[in-house]
Order: sequence, then C-alpha cells, then structure tokens
Amino acid sequence: MMAGWRVYVVLLAATVAATIALTNAQSYDLVIANGRVLDPESGLDAVRSIGITGGTIAVISSDRLTGRRVIDAAGLTVAPGFIDLHAHGQEAAVYRLRATDGVTTALELEVGAADIDGWYRARQAGQLINYGVSVGHIPVRMAVLRDPGTFLPTGSGAHGPATTADVAEMVRRLEAGLDQGAVSLGAGFVYTPAATREELLAAFRVAARRRVSLHAHIRRGVAGLDEALALASETKASLHVVHINSTGVAATREMLASIAAARSRGMDVTTEAYPYTAGMTEIQSANLDEYEKGPDERLSLLEWPRTGERLTRATFQQYRKVGGPVVIHTNTDEMVAAAITSPLTMIASDAYWENGVGHPRTTGAYSKVLGRYVREAASLSLMQAIEKMTLMPARRLEGQVPALRTKGRLRVGADADVVVFDAATIIDRSTYREPTLPPAGIRSVVVNGVPVVDNGQLVAGVSPGRAVRAPAR
Repeated sequence: MMAGWRVYVVLLAATVAATIALTNAQSYDLVIANGRVLDPESGLDAVRSIGITGGTIAVISSDRLTGRRVIDAAGLTVAPGFIDLHAHGQEAAVYRLRATDGVTTALELEVGAADIDGWYRARQAGQLINYGVSVGHIPVRMAVLRDPGTFLPTGSGAHGPATTADVAEMVRRLEAGLDQGAVSLGAGFVYTPAATREELLAAFRVAARRRVSLHAHIRRGVAGLDEALALASETKASLHVVHINSTGVAATREMLASIAAARSRGMDVTTEAYPYTAGMTEIQSANLDEYEKGPDERLSLLEWPRTGERLTRATFQQYRKVGGPVVIHTNTDEMVAAAITSPLTMIASDAYWENGVGHPRTTGAYSKVLGRYVREAASLSLMQAIEKMTLMPARRLEGQVPALRTKGRLRVGADADVVVFDAATIIDRSTYREPTLPPAGIRSVVVNGVPVVDNGQLVAGVSPGRAVRAPAR
C-alpha cells in the first residue's frame, strides 16, 4: 500500500514538473512579466507574469515566461483594460486619446445611434481600441421628426410633439437597432423635453421586452430619478442612470440612497460617475434652455472652453447661435467624492469631444480616480477602483452582449485587454485649456494582445480594436 502511494507521489511530482517545464519552454506572442496583477473577479493580487497568444490570455503564472515580445512590468500594476460605458466622440482621433488613459473599450450608450449597421460599418476598417454603441431614443427621435441637429437635437427633435404614428415609428426603429446588434438602448430626457411620458414608456417597454439595459440621462435631482425609477418599475426594464454626480449635484447622496433602495426591492438599476466637478454639453441643446430665462449670475457657471471666459447674457446668446461645447461648473468636490466612492457606482468618463474641443475627462478620468481617490485620498482601495473600471461595467452588459464575458478580467481565456501603470505616479494632467494632455503613469496598454501604448507613447500603425456588438436578433 505504502509502495503504491510512493509511486503515485513520484508520478504526480513528475507530471507537475513536466507541466512547469512545458509552460517555461512555450513561447507566447506577448509576455507581461513580473507585474502586480490585479483581477477583481478572482481577487488575485500578486506578482505574476501573463502569457498572451492570439489576442487571448493563455497563462498567468508565477514562473518565468518567454515570449516574442516582453513587457517588463516589475514594480508596476497590471489590470484589465478599462471599459467605458459612456464615451462620446467615437472617432479614430478620440480613440487615441482614450487609449492614453488606459481605456481599451469605449461604448457610446447614452446618446447612441439611429443606424446601427451604418455606425459599425463606418468603423470596421480598423480602430485602435474596442468600440460599441446603443440604439438611441435621441437620434431616432431626431430622424423621425427631421431635426436639423447633428449630435444632439436643436429643433423638432427636442421641442416637437410626436404623434401616435411617430412614436410607433420610433419603436420600430429602436427594435430594428437591437435586431442589428446594438449594445443597449439609450435615452436623454433632458435633451428631448417634448417627449411625453407615454413616449418614454414606449422606449422603456422596448428595453424590457428585449431584455437590454436602458442608459438614461435623467432630469436633474431627486424628482428626475423618481421619474426614471417609476418608468423602469412600471415596465420592468433594466435601468442604468448615467453620471449620477452630474444629475444629482447637491442631492447625490440622496439619489444614491434611492438607487440602493430600488435595488433592495429587486429592481435592476445601476449607475456611474466621473471624477470632475464640471460637465460639458452642446450649448444649443435643450439641456441648457433653463439658462435662457435664468438669473444672470447663473450664466457665470458656464465657461466657453476655447477662451476660458465665463458667460454673460450677451455671450450666452452669441455662442448659442454659433454652437459648440460649453463647460458647466455646477458641482462640488464633496458630491463628486460621494459618487466616486459609493459601492454602487462604476467609473465612466462621459468623454466629450467636438471639432478639437473637449472635456479633460476624455484623457484623464481613469487616471484621476487612481491618482487622487486611491493614492492621495485613500478613499478607495486599488482593487475597488479597478473593479469599478472593469468588472462592474462588463457585468452590467454581459447578459445582453456575450462578448463582454471575456473582458474586464485577467484570467486564462479572457481577451488580452490589459493596462500597465505605475500606481505611485499615475495622475491626470489634462485641463479645460489643454484637454489632450495624456496622464502620467500609464506605461503600456494592450488591446486584443497588441500594444497600443508602449512605454507611455502611442504606437503608430496598429488597429487591433474590435466591435463590441450584441448578437443579431
């Protein structure tokens, strides 16, 4: 009996040794060596090396790995690539900016698109990072009511009433967009103030019927959240409230408590936040109609980013005729911190870019959270922050988009979307005057196994990004 046991132990040891030898002997396309690997799904937080082959993580090992290319991550943190659920400016130049902040997947889920096949076709020649889009109530309404705006409605799409036939056509187009593989359904109540409750209910019913999340820019404050929760409750739709810090402002904590209460009642409702006290939107949008008749001092909360000037009654009217992005200074550091550190929130940038003008969150949102909230304020652990940037957004969508089941994690078989950064130095550097400044501390970014940022610099001539798209229905 003992002799047989000894033979078994010897054979087992030989098998383990052979496996280790085979792992060490195998050469991978890319190795990220000796970094502090953080995986929020498994809880792994240890020094490991990652072997990548064919765009997929093949091995995570404490042993030495060999590869055709090796990134030395000693002393650095290795995390899943960041997944941004709220990313405007879906074009090649902006994808380059996003990569410098560690974003490997950028999804336009608030405004979305009306022509889903056309949207994906326009990007299929190759992009730096992964990309995806929702079918949006905003652009669909613009198309049905023939609004003249390009990104957000400026005429009938915002202020025009919709007939019963118009709403039926909107529903048809929303359904068609989901049939074509849209990631989710988007809506923006503040941008379409003429949309009645019945029209919004119709959109929520589509989301519920098709079992997709509806990503909504709600009206401001507690009343705005109550409205959205009531629509979701009545239709049994899944609701994702975008930028809770921006719509909540002083009421952010109260609104987070309302979301927690809704979740405790069994509602599928989630939310997100970005780490800045100012927002940005198109000055011609209905979202700023309230400033038309508001007090003069309120106009000083608006900043024209091209010049840095705070607006007056005269300049507000002047720039509203011209059009373009405007900065909105309405929040406080206290309320932003409450949103960022809440266990309910994911991190999403609300990246905004238009004709060379944009918000610094486009290049700094993720680095700012890691630098200011993790390292400086210690109000989040590193693992908590990484989970908010990776696993939480993946899980929000993976039920409707199976491609997300292999993102947001570092495990064998997952997509090789990886960010390597220096936790001791990472910080945002972009400003409202210089929004393209890349952050400090991001060393390498890998998309589907291909480095797109190397030693802090963008890599030219690569386009490994893939479409993130729901299965055609």
